[in-house]
Amino acid sequence: MPKYGQLVGVESQLVSVQNGPTIILGIDPGTTIMGYGVVKAWSRNKVELLEMGALHLSKVKDPALKLRRIHDRCAGLIEAHAPDHFAVEAPFFGKNVQSMLKLGRAQGVALAAALVREVPVAEYAPRRVKKAITGSGSASKEQVAGMVQRTLSIPDADMPRDLDATDGLAVALCHLYEMGTPTLGGKGGGWSAFVRENPGRAR
Repeated sequence: MPKYGQLVGVESQLVSVQNGPTIILGIDPGTTIMGYGVVKAWSRNKVELLEMGALHLSKVKDPALKLRRIHDRCAGLIEAHAPDHFAVEAPFFGKNVQSMLKLGRAQGVALAAALVREVPVAEYAPRRVKKAITGSGSASKEQVAGMVQRTLSIPDADMPRDLDATDGLAVALCHLYEMGTPTLGGKGGGWSAFVRENPGRAR
């Protein structure tokens, strides 16, 4: 039985998902906390929350073991939900090169878990996810969590302590919105989207 089974309305003028229902697994990669969320959509205004959570890795000291844990959790989620799509947030290009490399590795092993199981993958820049969910690319984690909560009608008592979990759900919802939006569809996510949305940060 799914952890959440309520069908809710998503406020948008979005078209139906073709060949629904569609299951989307969203990942917010991280080497300290990895957030994840799974949704099932019959259309872009009819979505069911299946699972959300966070994988805590702060107590794991071996970097290689952290990557193994990330891969195993993603593989387990794929086995449990058989998603039609796997969406992940791309690492943010910042000044701390070491942090970006760590996030890149985390993203890579997450993608590998999906690719080896032949699940279609997509990447989205952080600003793109925030804009898709809240309308603002500079929204805070709290604003993203609040919009995800309203979109999926998650009771306050069921909201996770870790906002990384709602970030994972936001990535899944972002992919759902992208699939049927003519103005955004086909542009892809990841690095190319980051360059478009952050001119001057890419060298």
